[in-house]
Amino acid sequence: MTTFFNQPSELSNNLFIKEMSDKLIGNDEIPSDLYTEYNVKRGLRNANGTGVLVGLTKISHVEGYKVNENKEKIAIPGKLYYRGYDVEDIVNSFIKERRFGFEEVTYLLLFGELPNKKQLEDFQHLLGERRELPRGFAWDMILVAPSSSLMNKLARSILALYSYDSNPDDTSIENVLRQSIELIGYFPSLIAYAYQAKRSFYDNESLHLHYPVPELGTAENILRMIRPTGEFTQLEAHLLDLSLILHAEHGGGNNSSFTTHLVSSSGTDTYSTIAAAVGSLKGPRHGGANIKVINMLADLKANVKDPANEKQLEEYFRKVLKGEANDGSGLVYGLGHAIYTLSDPRAILLKGMAKKLAEYKGCEEDFALCEYIENKVPDIYREMTGEDKPMPANVDLYSGFVYSALDIPPDIATPLFATARLSGWCAHRLEELIAGKKLMRPAYMGIQPHRDFIEMYKRK
Repeated sequence: MTTFFNQPSELSNNLFIKEMSDKLIGNDEIPSDLYTEYNVKRGLRNANGTGVLVGLTKISHVEGYKVNENKEKIAIPGKLYYRGYDVEDIVNSFIKERRFGFEEVTYLLLFGELPNKKQLEDFQHLLGERRELPRGFAWDMILVAPSSSLMNKLARSILALYSYDSNPDDTSIENVLRQSIELIGYFPSLIAYAYQAKRSFYDNESLHLHYPVPELGTAENILRMIRPTGEFTQLEAHLLDLSLILHAEHGGGNNSSFTTHLVSSSGTDTYSTIAAAVGSLKGPRHGGANIKVINMLADLKANVKDPANEKQLEEYFRKVLKGEANDGSGLVYGLGHAIYTLSDPRAILLKGMAKKLAEYKGCEEDFALCEYIENKVPDIYREMTGEDKPMPANVDLYSGFVYSALDIPPDIATPLFATARLSGWCAHRLEELIAGKKLMRPAYMGIQPHRDFIEMYKRK
């Protein structure tokens, strides 16, 4: 069978491309001092590290620090609110009542209110009716054209759904809400089929396809559809459900949610907007950190003879911080956050359930490694650098552990993040269409000096 996937490009080793790439780097470099001179908010961040205020939102609120009268950041325990409700209260309610909560949180984010029992049942039924992809979509758009990147396949699949929508460009709230609910319903199937196609085509593994079950929730359907046997335990499903809840939303300023506001402000369609958000989340600076944690733990176990020996662990992490171990970045993944200073509430909530999973799965050693990273590595960092800054465990540390303990392949980690965050993206898109109503158009200052045009015959 002839295949055209991943054929080598004729330009991949082209000398012209290489030479011009080197020249382009020189031409496009901008001296760092110019950003200071022109007071540019590089990365949309203020000089003290806080984000530039570019919008208002009712969807969620992230608290990680306070700013005093001298515009200095004051560290405080982290808090996360969904539509004004403390996420800690939301999660503890689900744990106490031993029920799944992702669909209820999705309802809250979209509509701004907690549902009563009837409203939640109606919403769950509506999502259940949208679990199965349009007829022929799985074969034509996913299985026939697999991708080595599930995030790439996810973005392409979302764009392809435009062609299956009889009214794709209508940006009325009713139509965008309908599209949002359909996408949220479709996502478990999009991920599972993309994974199975990649697994079969690129990894030469058997192809296992399961239909979604309308009566099951998002977490249950994902576990059922990615596993060859389709089997899972209630503890596993509840852990994945909790992870989805904690990743569902994180303010309008995170890169992918801001992308959603930015692209929505242009008036484009829902599919283009959500595909752009997926592209943002794919970036390793944003959505790939949980994979980095999984890979770091694997590298640690491969290079430390006795992971229970604290002296050997300290030696390993000193090498990591020097850029001599793991991926050479000098970073310990799972620590620190752009907003949270003293603590990440999501990490605290996930850690408690992760400990139960570790005991159930018999992987207490891996959980202990995460605790070592949380409790000891900040001290090693301070001793090595002399910097005394808070380095709390972030949600990626324990979500990475949870995914690994659930035997979820690393390929699926970021798509799971997208599945969760889709609820927030859709809520932000609706908010932008309702309250924004203005094309986002920030300014860039042109600093290239003006030059006299040179006729062709005079150029060297």
